[in-house]
Amino acid sequence: MRNGQALRFAIPLLALAGALAAQDARSGGTPRQVTPDSTAHGFASVYGNISPDQAEFISSPDAIKSAAANGAPTLIWETLEHGEKVECLDCISAVSPLLYDSNAKTREIAAWWLRRRIFGVFGPGEVYSQTIQTLASDSDPVRRSYAAYALGEFFATPGIAACAQALTTDADARVRAAAASALGRLNDDGAGALGTALGDSDTTVKLAALGAAPRINSFSGVSSVAGLSMDADPTVRRRAVEVLDALGAKDAVMVVATVAQKDSDPGVRAVACHALGTFGDTSVTYVLQTIASSDSDTFVRDQAHIALLRL
Repeated sequence: MRNGQALRFAIPLLALAGALAAQDARSGGTPRQVTPDSTAHGFASVYGNISPDQAEFISSPDAIKSAAANGAPTLIWETLEHGEKVECLDCISAVSPLLYDSNAKTREIAAWWLRRRIFGVFGPGEVYSQTIQTLASDSDPVRRSYAAYALGEFFATPGIAACAQALTTDADARVRAAAASALGRLNDDGAGALGTALGDSDTTVKLAALGAAPRINSFSGVSSVAGLSMDADPTVRRRAVEVLDALGAKDAVMVVATVAQKDSDPGVRAVACHALGTFGDTSVTYVLQTIASSDSDTFVRDQAHIALLRL
């Protein structure tokens, strides 16, 4: 009986302690150290002889709002990182404009912080739905591209359809490239939209789609990637072969063997040799032997030698 009574008293006390801790995190503009005060033995046991101002702290709501409004990028990054678990509804309206900041890391960390909010971000009409609307209809292509990147960082399912739509219909290549990258972050090919992007007329979009492809567990556009190994741009060709290598696309072995022998760019030939070694298909042994002995570029010959050792 006494145990039951103790438990009934303990639960309210724990709840009160949690509420007081939350109030402490929300109060004041001065960061609160997580570890004991510098005069306590516990601080030294955790941090040794370092200065107390180097200790971990929790950002207050006032600090978050101040950094978001006026802070240098590094201050914003630090303050938001240390405010990961601080629930502050007023801070959301201060942080959300950072999704459209000119600094890419600031945009990324702002999305990282926002996606951790329990309230105020994912409800109807709130930040997330506003971001989807920005991607769909904002007149500024830069803002649309930033919205696409943000949707990728939010890791929420509705962003998949929004980015797939932008990838196939937006007139601006910057937006399409951002949408392709976002699909990679979301681990989804957008019901085939990413495969379509591999045939885009713009090089930056193709490269973004190639960058996203290896991130997708169920990516099915290997044949489209293989087709880009013949692209007019050597950067695209090289990246396409690297993606085939990363995907372990053994079905593309003959395509890659042709690239290894005939591509005009030695960098592309070198990555093709590396991919052949990854595939481990002994049918290309003679091809690699020929390249190892006769290619005009020393590095390509070296890569062919290494690939032979891996077969």
